[in-house]
Amino acid sequence: MPHPTAHPHYSPSASRPDFSPPEATTGSHTTLQGLASLPKPAADLVLLGDLTGRYATGSYSRLAPDGRTVTLRADRQGAAEHGHRITAAIACHVARVGGSLDQLIRLLLHPEHEGGRHARSIALRSGQSRALDYIRRVWASASATVSTTLTLGSRHDAYEVLAALRDRIETTPWRGERGRTALRVLRAHLNFAEVAGGPLHHASERQTAEEAGISRMTLRVVYETVLKPCGWLRRLRVGHGREGSTWYLTLGSPRRRMTLAVLSRSRTTQFPPDTALEEWTTPETATTADIDSTVLARLMGHDAFAHHGLGSPALMIISALHARQDQTVGELVGTSSVSRATTYRTLQRLADHGLVHHTGETWALTPRALEGFGTHLPDGATGHTAAPAQGWDKVAERHGTRGVAARRKALHATERAAYREALDRLAEHCSKAVVLVRDGRQVLVPAPRPDEIPPAWHTPDGHVLDPVTGRPAADWRVATDGRLIFITPADQRTYDELAAAHTQALSEWESTP
Repeated sequence: MPHPTAHPHYSPSASRPDFSPPEATTGSHTTLQGLASLPKPAADLVLLGDLTGRYATGSYSRLAPDGRTVTLRADRQGAAEHGHRITAAIACHVARVGGSLDQLIRLLLHPEHEGGRHARSIALRSGQSRALDYIRRVWASASATVSTTLTLGSRHDAYEVLAALRDRIETTPWRGERGRTALRVLRAHLNFAEVAGGPLHHASERQTAEEAGISRMTLRVVYETVLKPCGWLRRLRVGHGREGSTWYLTLGSPRRRMTLAVLSRSRTTQFPPDTALEEWTTPETATTADIDSTVLARLMGHDAFAHHGLGSPALMIISALHARQDQTVGELVGTSSVSRATTYRTLQRLADHGLVHHTGETWALTPRALEGFGTHLPDGATGHTAAPAQGWDKVAERHGTRGVAARRKALHATERAAYREALDRLAEHCSKAVVLVRDGRQVLVPAPRPDEIPPAWHTPDGHVLDPVTGRPAADWRVATDGRLIFITPADQRTYDELAAAHTQALSEWESTP
């Protein structure tokens, strides 16, 4: 195939009725008006491209201390990922100011706009129809993203959004074991977002599983059944190599949460309540909760709260008692979103370690309960003095879960090393794209092609003779440089466009000093 170049070659035969190339290539008043409606950083991105390397930092490049973008994986896939990020960013800017798809098309396909290089490269390689389809898909994704996100004008606004999200998390009832596990995962993402300074953050599955103190398989189940369907989390981009996935935290949808809860109860294996026996017909837990999620985030990574240890119910009850001491069992059922039977059982287990005590009908945390140290307090009913806990490690050892987090981290480290080794082996077989920078733009160096054919296989009309049958091959043509071109039904360019694109690439290369 001819080598791609940065500037598209428009052919009258390949143009579409709904798109006029001359208007997009002459700097019309409509294009200038579209740039004027964008903020200055967005206009600079359209006109000059990614000068700072902001959208190039990732799995195939990084930003050096002096501001230069250092390429770690100089192949075509890395360049395409970089170009797609720039295109998506421009689309989001246009959608945010109330622009249209036609405006985005004009901005991206203008030959003097560096930010549209990726879209013009697709138009050159696969035709304008493919490029327009690509821009439409990017526009649809950008419109959906902008409609469900908030514009943060400052870091203070970002922290206000995170504070509102934390309040919503702490007052949402997380019923059942899956709901409590989802809370741990969501709180882990909130930790990452607070470090990143906004709802947009990066995190890998293994990193999140280690933060939440759960297995990776459980993490994936929670993603697909709770957090994504209920609108708490959106994965904007899947991670690759050393870079984690890109996530965005939202406040969730109450209607989706209600639908999921009804669906969960309709699929339960328990018998429905019997009204004749005056059994409950509504959930035991209240519609709102009241926990301290910072305590939950602090404790959930300890081995003591693993699945076979104290578990998530203990996390919920400790967080609820830290938010408000001296609660009855009935109050804890509402504030912690834990069922009455599980609340009784968990309180007894915590009392055995000396972490909680009760006075009459109310329960409270002991002074050093958050550190895992219990207190010698005799039981009011039997007078038995329970052996107090001496730290969370001792609690985990007593339940047989000590070392679970360390083994999980060791397993993840082994998996990461194996994955990176596989990527390195794969990179050895990838063809590297060689470019030169001239006047601030990259010029592709045409690579040697192994598809040159002997002159005896040429026909005067540009066809290729099959050496076995001696007849012309219908799917092959010979370019002007004597190389094979494979024509497929999916290729929407004419033969003249293919030959012209390669000729232009060679011309740019030969004119480079």
